[in-house]
Amino acid sequence: MLIPKIESIIKASIKTKELLVDDKSLLNTIELVTEVCIKAFRSDKQILFGGNGGSAADAQHLAAEFSGRFYKDRDPLNAEALHVNTSYITAVANDYSYDDIYSHIIRAKGRKGDILFAISTSGNSINIIKAIQQAKKQGMITIGMTGITGGQMKNMCDYLINVPSNDTPRIQETHIVVGHIICELVEARLF
Repeated sequence: MLIPKIESIIKASIKTKELLVDDKSLLNTIELVTEVCIKAFRSDKQILFGGNGGSAADAQHLAAEFSGRFYKDRDPLNAEALHVNTSYITAVANDYSYDDIYSHIIRAKGRKGDILFAISTSGNSINIIKAIQQAKKQGMITIGMTGITGGQMKNMCDYLINVPSNDTPRIQETHIVVGHIICELVEARLF
């Protein structure tokens, strides 16, 4: 019977969100990140997202929430997931290195005051770390979304949303919850 295992997985997901709710420092960071995003959009800046695997899917999902719509029919907000051009990704990975796919495009697209959401459950993805380094060189604001330890990203990002879990699926589920919270609050304030 799978029902006990299904219940266990659901309870683990709920527990991660309960830990998030109980962490007032982390909630404060989410509030600050929301304000930074509002300020960026009001200043005609863009938000770029980067991640690998499930984190790439999360990046694309959240970029779509900003650039499409969340709850309201409204003007699009300038947000983009950096991995969606597969010809670019495969060319840079082949000609340079997969480690350079995000830092290379940030060199072209990133401007002072833009935001990079760097998503890595471990906080140790080399291409994400290099993206953060490049974004900082260009005066961008860096927001990390990781698991509990923050990995190498912990001391690199301007803001770190380190979900209180070491379990990759629970981290990714909570990244989407946090991302949806930010999108909802930004949209409500701007529109």
